[in-house]
Amino acid sequence: MKKVERINTIMRYINNRARFTISEIMREFDISRSTAIRDIKEIEAMGMPLIAEVGRDGGYLVMCNSVLPDVRFTNDEMKALFIAFMATRNQQLPYLKSRQSLAEKLLGLISENQQDELVLLNEILVFEGTNPHDPDLLELSDLPHPILEKLIQALLWDRRLLISIQEGKLTKSYSIYVLHLFREKSLWLIEGFDIAAAKKELFYVDHLTSVEPYPTKRPLSKKEILEELSRQKDVINLVIDLGPKAIAQFKKYHPLTASLSYTNPYQTTAVLKTFVNVQNPEELEEIISWLLFLGQDVKVRTIPEEVIQGLEERVYL
Repeated sequence: MKKVERINTIMRYINNRARFTISEIMREFDISRSTAIRDIKEIEAMGMPLIAEVGRDGGYLVMCNSVLPDVRFTNDEMKALFIAFMATRNQQLPYLKSRQSLAEKLLGLISENQQDELVLLNEILVFEGTNPHDPDLLELSDLPHPILEKLIQALLWDRRLLISIQEGKLTKSYSIYVLHLFREKSLWLIEGFDIAAAKKELFYVDHLTSVEPYPTKRPLSKKEILEELSRQKDVINLVIDLGPKAIAQFKKYHPLTASLSYTNPYQTTAVLKTFVNVQNPEELEEIISWLLFLGQDVKVRTIPEEVIQGLEERVYL
């Protein structure tokens, strides 16, 4: 990022915050401490009102929205936004209904030449899940579970929640601390710390029936939860090397807890390290089937004995 562009971006960054520190600027923009200090001094010299705080944890207080003009988008920024909108078509994303109005407002900010470029991009680019014959088609079935937006709103208030999950004919309640909310294999999932069981669990958003604030007055703190998770950290017991064919199979299907680390810049070889709970029959069966699905382009480094036995039974049968 060029210096002028970086300083402009830093100005936007600090103008949207009531307080910031030099360390935050260093991490956010991947610059050295001396560069961050020089940039802040230049921004102060340009007239942005910053108040320095003295002390070990000192930073800067910001008088928000005092000097910056209205936001304007560059050609590349507008294209990036437009392509992001295109990529979300027919995807189960929160706040999807607001996308059309937001797109219209953005289009109203740009010139006719920029609009022509976006029309061309719209004709050329086709993303997975998009109907090329009717790219503006949005089926009702493509909308996310209606509770997803309520879940996000609740998380913005507190990451400790009381959720109810439909499990077969039963509805079970869990008090959880939400670690992550993510989308995997076209499904939204919560990675949460089950406070009662004191362990990490995955919950399917589609199975949620209610989301409520955490009822206990004195909940566990984030620090206490992370310390408990660090004590429970699973020991990696499955390590495999994947070639290009196995990587292609991995992209088609893989367990939710598995992730690849590519071992060359061309992403044709990779290593996978994960934990297999061999005491869980369902998880063990899934891993065995999945390893067979990957094919022969796999080299095993470390593998549990129970997985080997399962593979041998499958092969011999």
